[in-house]
Amino acid sequence: MENNKGDRFKILMVEDDLELAEILAENLNRHGIDVVNYPLPSTALEALERGEFDGMILDLSLPEMDGLELLQKIRQFSPIPIIISSARGELEDKIEAFKREADDYLPKPYHIQELVWRLRRLIGRVRQKETKSPNRSQNEGDFFIGEGEILYRGEPLPLTFGEFQILSKLIKNRGRLIPKEELILGWESNLKSVEVLISRIRKKIPKECIETIRGIGYKFVCK
Repeated sequence: MENNKGDRFKILMVEDDLELAEILAENLNRHGIDVVNYPLPSTALEALERGEFDGMILDLSLPEMDGLELLQKIRQFSPIPIIISSARGELEDKIEAFKREADDYLPKPYHIQELVWRLRRLIGRVRQKETKSPNRSQNEGDFFIGEGEILYRGEPLPLTFGEFQILSKLIKNRGRLIPKEELILGWESNLKSVEVLISRIRKKIPKECIETIRGIGYKFVCK
């Protein structure tokens, strides 16, 4: 991936393995991503509250508190794109992370190019939402699909990247049954993570808008 110096990102990382943090920071910097690492959750929270970051890389096994607890605290005040970077690759950890509104999950070890690609993809979506005009978007009745965002009756929904992808697909196929398999987002996703995302989406819109067809999939039924 080429480094575009005119399009640099600033990332907050929470990683208590200082040697690994240094390696990641050096490699990401070569790809136009500046990294500020905080090994302690408490200092990371303070930095996020007072500073501006484009995204976040979060380890799970941390001092002071577990990364999942830190994720929950962050989501109380910030929609920042968050990628979990952890040696804990169990399905239970992944599901719990998505329940707490992580945007992506990358088990260690991984190739730095994959981390770069995922970061730029997530952050690019957010920047599109912030800079593009809604008059270039698609009006879907009460639901308005914009560039990286969905409005409900004029108000933007606080969606993560995964939630946006699934809800926009359901809205664009209003009235049609979408099998669960068609909503799987990538090779790290599965049917269980789709169910978790649907559950989170239902808490942010009228829950009757998404009809469950048991054992098959979902149908969007609102206007």
